[in-house]
Amino acid sequence: MTSELSVTTYRVDTSAAVNTLVEAEVASRIAAKDHTLWGPDAESEASIRLGWVDLHETSRPLLAEIEALQAQLRADGLDRIVLAGMGGSSLAPEVITGTAGVELTVLDTTDPTSVRRALSDRIERTVLVVSSKSGSTVETDSQRRVYEAAFTDAGIDPGSRIVAVTDPGSALAEHAQSAGYRRLFLADPNVGGRYSALTAFGLVPSGLAGADVAALLDEAAAVADVLSSDSPDNPALVLAAAMAGDTDGAGPRQDKVAIADAGSGITGFADWAEQLIAESTGKLGTGVLPVAASIADPEITNPPADVLPVLIGSTASAPDRGAVVSGSLGAQFLLWEYATAIAGRLLGINPFDQPDVESAKVAARGLLDSTPAPEAAAFTADGIEVRGSAGLLDGVSSLEGAVESLLSQLDDGGYLAVMAYLDREGADAGLSEIRVPLARRTGRPATFGWGPRFLHSTGQYHKGGPPQGVFLQITGAIADDVEIPDRPFTFGQLISAQAAGDAQVLADHGRPVLRLHLTDRAAGVAKLREVLR
Repeated sequence: MTSELSVTTYRVDTSAAVNTLVEAEVASRIAAKDHTLWGPDAESEASIRLGWVDLHETSRPLLAEIEALQAQLRADGLDRIVLAGMGGSSLAPEVITGTAGVELTVLDTTDPTSVRRALSDRIERTVLVVSSKSGSTVETDSQRRVYEAAFTDAGIDPGSRIVAVTDPGSALAEHAQSAGYRRLFLADPNVGGRYSALTAFGLVPSGLAGADVAALLDEAAAVADVLSSDSPDNPALVLAAAMAGDTDGAGPRQDKVAIADAGSGITGFADWAEQLIAESTGKLGTGVLPVAASIADPEITNPPADVLPVLIGSTASAPDRGAVVSGSLGAQFLLWEYATAIAGRLLGINPFDQPDVESAKVAARGLLDSTPAPEAAAFTADGIEVRGSAGLLDGVSSLEGAVESLLSQLDDGGYLAVMAYLDREGADAGLSEIRVPLARRTGRPATFGWGPRFLHSTGQYHKGGPPQGVFLQITGAIADDVEIPDRPFTFGQLISAQAAGDAQVLADHGRPVLRLHLTDRAAGVAKLREVLR
């Protein structure tokens, strides 16, 4: 099988960086799993994180197992697949199934409304895939518990309806065996979560939902030799050099990448790439900020000098300055993994760790354990409680004034991050439309993340990357909470603690944070869409 794969740059000079990479034989050394490429401090982590380079070969035995299980499930009338997973465990399956046009319910939230909606939909035909490398991710563990209870309440043996995907020896593996889950898939432990698209984490839920996962491996296999070649024409080297920007200090670096689809036929690819790039590069005060955009957005059509537009699709939509990446989905998975790992070398960081992800988790856990009194709002306007980091709201008494105060902190080279701990697929979904108007209003790139989903993605960059961001956090009142079996907190309390913990860590890092709490979600979303435009 062949797969066309290309990276074409426009007014972006990558030749010097690419030649350096070729001379150092970086591509072939990655293919050979050389863990010394990222420096002595990274060797320990890199030595157990390079299993992704040959997944197009090592994941082959999974295909027959997935196909057999899918046939069994269909024979039993079980045709609705729900995936409980976060970050790398959910983003690749979402892209794979969206592109294939098959149904997969992705439950990667702790919002009670989202959880309740998933639980109430066709429980009699549902199979739950619980997907977690560690097996202890609080969101996924909570989702597992509530589904086990829902199956039991419906008179269904939970074990017969749950499939687990995890690393060997994890807490989830032990639980799956003791609880008699229908199937336990053990993934390659030498692959980090964001590089796991072609492992069991990406293939099992996608294959059970009906996607042709064998084709993904074929597509990756078709380009593996090209991506491992020490050649100036290697598209991974070109993309890595473009992403890393000017690293020689001769001028301002393009340290932000706006990714948009341009007729590729791939659904939601930017969301997957966003996690891969943000978690891999955003640390030690450096990194590449990924912005998931659309082709008509300002970061693509009129990008600031520090933003590199990257289009996924055809060169017929070529940007004035930027890059176009063409190729099938399986080929692109492997391309971007190579390119991101190589960009890490160019930036002088370890692309396989995520040192700041844990900080928000620890803060949230502390808030759940201590059950503190609710934080008082600085003021309330139009049913929206307004809070801010130190000094942000001094002399401010209106919602519009609070927003202006936050945006006034945005410097040249900075970015705005909107973080909404709400229901991304229900009545709150329209809030995401504020991203583009805010980017136009500020002339700076803006990101939009649904919490807690983004904590496993751009959340790492927010805390570990350059101190350039200003942060708008939006939360909402919980009208109908959902209990978590055998836990002393509810989903509503969990998502509230996750939001508060994230804001606390950002403020501790000296980042400006404006927190808006919608006491009436529908009215609050409408008001924010008005004010933020």
